[in-house]
Amino acid sequence: MPRARIAVVPALVVGVMLALVPVLAPRNITLINLGFLTFLFVAQGVAWNILGGYAGYVSFGYAAFFGLGAYTTALLWLGGWPPVLTYPVAGVIAAAFSLVVGVPTLRLVGPYFSIATIGVGEAMRILMLNLDRVTGGASGLNLPTSVPSKSWFYLVALLFAAAAIAAAAVIRRSQFGLGLLALRMDLEAAEGLGVPTALFKNLAHIVSAFIVGACGGLYATYLQYVHPDTVFSFTQSISLVLIALIGGIGTVWGPVVGAVVFYAVQDYLQTRYPTFHLLVYGALLIVILLFEPNGLVGLAARLRRPRTPVTPAGARPAGAGAERPA
Repeated sequence: MPRARIAVVPALVVGVMLALVPVLAPRNITLINLGFLTFLFVAQGVAWNILGGYAGYVSFGYAAFFGLGAYTTALLWLGGWPPVLTYPVAGVIAAAFSLVVGVPTLRLVGPYFSIATIGVGEAMRILMLNLDRVTGGASGLNLPTSVPSKSWFYLVALLFAAAAIAAAAVIRRSQFGLGLLALRMDLEAAEGLGVPTALFKNLAHIVSAFIVGACGGLYATYLQYVHPDTVFSFTQSISLVLIALIGGIGTVWGPVVGAVVFYAVQDYLQTRYPTFHLLVYGALLIVILLFEPNGLVGLAARLRRPRTPVTPAGARPAGAGAERPA
């Protein structure tokens, strides 16, 4: 049986077990809320990894896509649209914006690209704060309170996460994914081999922005309220970077593991250190890069690898050079 199919079977079993949680524990609102937010982080972390992990373009501006998705759903919902129909539109608006900002910024490389994305994210937050008539400004927008049940949100978020993982896995195994990995390793060599690097980078940006924008729409429906400082916050952007780094950047399952761990850590930090949680995020980022750059998935792979016995320097294999008996 091919290795990919072997990995799919346990993933499907876990997915079915998670889908049964609202059926088995319908009154456990804490567990259902925890699952909803974790799945939302999983979907966004996996989406960010398509550009940041596969192509190596580390973006700190994905809050712009999340916020645009949230506000697209909010405005259409207030205009009479059913919330479910607004999610694809939210994704399309975020994807279109990713093309607008991606064409100029993806010409930059390394830290220059990352710094530019910080500027884009913060510029969007300030712009939205000042568009009072559209976004509600500093007051935000109150949304209708007639929403589906918590179990419905849980299952839809699980579906979003599953779709994001499937998309990332398909991309990873396709020629498109191989092209992204090639340009991450050596941009000039990839171009020399005929990889359309500009097209691939923008496609990866568009796909990941679409998923994050749709997640923003779902989040707005769940919260029934949107505010620029929340959905366009820098914390939102850096969360996605940390999720991929904690789990394992450039892998399919790394962001999934990272999102599960990150949400628990985030909840603890925001409760214990509400003022310094960004400082703690920065310190965590440095520690991971220094000691385990491949994340938890890389650490697990390293621990599973059989250790090669170390031969002391100067020692000879048994029998070599031994004196023969007379």
